[in-house]
Amino acid sequence: MTTSSSYISVMVLLLITLTSTLSPSPTTHAFGGTATTIAVVYGGATTICSIVAEQPIQQIQCFRQNQTGPIPVFPSISFDFIAGGGDVFCGVRSGGAALLCWDVNFVPKRIYFNESAPLASVAIGDSQVCGLSSSGDVVCWRGSSFSGVGVGSFRSISSGLGFSCGVLERNSSVVCWGDNADMASRIQASFVNTSMENVFVGGRHACGISSSGLMICEGNNDNGQLNVPSNSIYEYSGLALGANHSCAIRGLNNSVVCWGGNGEFSSDLIVGVSFESIVAGFDFTCGLTSVNLSIICWGPGWPNGLYPSGSVLPLAKILPGPCLQENCRCGVYPQSQELCSSDGNICRPCEGPILPSSPPTPSLPPPPVISPTPSSPSRGLRRGLLAFAIIGSVGAFLGICSIIYCLWTGVCFGKKKIHNSVQPTITARNNSNNNNSSSSPTIFSRSSTLVRQGSRLMRRQRSGPSSKHTDRGAEEFLLSDLNAATNDFSLENKIGAGSFGIVYKGKLPDGREVAIKRGEMGAKMKKLQEKESAFESELAFLSRLHHKHLVRLVGYCEENEERLLVYDYMKNGALYDHLHDKNNVENSSSLVNSWKMRIKIALDASRGIEYLHNYAVPPIIHRDIKSSNILLDATWTARVSDFGLSLMSPENDDVEFKPQKAAGTVGYIDPEYYGLNVLTAKSDVYGFGVVLLELLTGKKAIFKSPETGSSPITLVDYAVPIIKLGEVEKILDKRVGPPPDSAEAEAVELVAYTALHCVYTQGKDRPTMTDIVANLERAAALCNYTRSDSISSDRLSIVSE
Repeated sequence: MTTSSSYISVMVLLLITLTSTLSPSPTTHAFGGTATTIAVVYGGATTICSIVAEQPIQQIQCFRQNQTGPIPVFPSISFDFIAGGGDVFCGVRSGGAALLCWDVNFVPKRIYFNESAPLASVAIGDSQVCGLSSSGDVVCWRGSSFSGVGVGSFRSISSGLGFSCGVLERNSSVVCWGDNADMASRIQASFVNTSMENVFVGGRHACGISSSGLMICEGNNDNGQLNVPSNSIYEYSGLALGANHSCAIRGLNNSVVCWGGNGEFSSDLIVGVSFESIVAGFDFTCGLTSVNLSIICWGPGWPNGLYPSGSVLPLAKILPGPCLQENCRCGVYPQSQELCSSDGNICRPCEGPILPSSPPTPSLPPPPVISPTPSSPSRGLRRGLLAFAIIGSVGAFLGICSIIYCLWTGVCFGKKKIHNSVQPTITARNNSNNNNSSSSPTIFSRSSTLVRQGSRLMRRQRSGPSSKHTDRGAEEFLLSDLNAATNDFSLENKIGAGSFGIVYKGKLPDGREVAIKRGEMGAKMKKLQEKESAFESELAFLSRLHHKHLVRLVGYCEENEERLLVYDYMKNGALYDHLHDKNNVENSSSLVNSWKMRIKIALDASRGIEYLHNYAVPPIIHRDIKSSNILLDATWTARVSDFGLSLMSPENDDVEFKPQKAAGTVGYIDPEYYGLNVLTAKSDVYGFGVVLLELLTGKKAIFKSPETGSSPITLVDYAVPIIKLGEVEKILDKRVGPPPDSAEAEAVELVAYTALHCVYTQGKDRPTMTDIVANLERAAALCNYTRSDSISSDRLSIVSE
């Protein structure tokens, strides 16, 4: 690292540290709720929901009046944010592309799906659900129709009783809308001359933090809900507003202060308690405590029969914020990795003014704001001046360092000083690292656009082949050890074949059971380069991919011309064998011969493929999705295998990707890819659609039968016309039989229509893997519903934008 880059790194680190030290504030949320990790539903049976911490899947748990314990909600799905209101609560699925909502009976419905505009926030009041996309557009689904498109990008939104408000990014002005048009107009007019950082909506009032750091409240004050107790600059980090009361967290010690409620709203029960976030119901407030990440609720409207005011609710530990795959601007929350189960970071929110990346255009200061009950701003003002003094000093020092470096290196005069250091043991790994050392760090955000591959969400690790020995991260074995493990690769140990060789079962000296794939030798291998390509492809991909629905690479062996890969052993073999092997065809008692299990297998595999398409960086196209490449481990969890034909997807979805030649398996290969040689992620979708048809029918991708005559027919040609006629039951595998109840029948029907969409001739008409996962999750949920709980299929249709 050069001296200048050291200076810059130190200065940037110091600046980040100062910013996070000066601004360690929690998040707060308004009545009904902008999306956070806790939510309240106050209509009917009071319900408190939250996102569970320290779990690989960030699932939702709820606690409700008259219930004895937590209620899990879609325990197999991760969520970033949740929000609640009068009679509904909603969750933004991890990645932001989908919004699911539940009514008071916990019946789910997906109301939004758009990969190109993932949601960054959701606001719910008594009669409206509004979402804020990563691009700043607002869309509402209940209450008064409103679309922020054309109005401008919004910075934040909030909903209350009959109206919602947001702050525009371009000029920090407040815009309001809703069924209660009079109140919306009144509130908007009250803020017309004030530049705001955010706004929070209550019953008939709204409060927010102005650009100068003061709290501003406007609207009805019949119950004292506008009477802020004190008001120094940046004293408060945000608010939570109920129908007639307001609460805020003080940045100094994270304590909560409440006012309004006609004098009935007391904060005595929470004196001395620090909170990470708060959210308001109609006439009560709930907060997430800092000490043990539990929820406490209080207020005159809190039903003490649910749990006494001020008592900790019996819920598992709760995330204090969403787990995101991004660099944190204002610091990382303590124990973030543990809370997120090593899957992302919880970022501290920023307090005070956000420092611009370039010098701002000089402008007049905002007009002075008179607080209803002002107090001396001296303490806050001193804090603000101190912050700017320190940051200014750092900026000046950084500028001096830059000038010194410029003069020293000669860069200012078109020269460049080169430093050479002797490195007698340079390897490909070193070269790879050095290639990236000069690039600036990339910030990945879940609120970035999903469709552009270059800025995909939830980026977990770099993946894909690079130089031959780069970042393998896998164990290297001796050929003699693998010979011994497989009894000299005997036929008795042979269990299958992959893209570049035969697969053998083996047992390592330490007792581990593994599957060993050996590259073919002799005449069968047309070119040594082909074997090398498949070997390097699998090794490079799998050594960097880690997901419960992908087969795990244990290690490799590379001696002379031998190329071997070692994987976890999948005890229950390939899905293909359970569906089509002669020994299993008549075995109606097989565990796989239930619709619940087949749908679970489909869901597992779809999650593995979705990971490749959406979360690997760069994205990966498998190119050979088929039932023989879906393996089942000892717990019958499905895992996608065989990456010998896989390729990295282009960074831009708009660019046509034309590999040298089409690859795949007849019967599964995408006809558009085969005919036009245009490869996209939708090519994997086609192959997976054929797998779904296999699970439904029990037939091979290409088969002969008395029904079709002596000529072979593709499974797509056989099944699609029947599904289109709505006669799904005619093609179902007789070993499984008809679904036992209406809920399971709906699940099977949903899988059939999902498969139908997957095998459309043109890729643009097929759903994404995220669509498919969402539908299979619904199908799996239906299998667990009773007849009276079943969800009508019209709510579960494919969305294929």
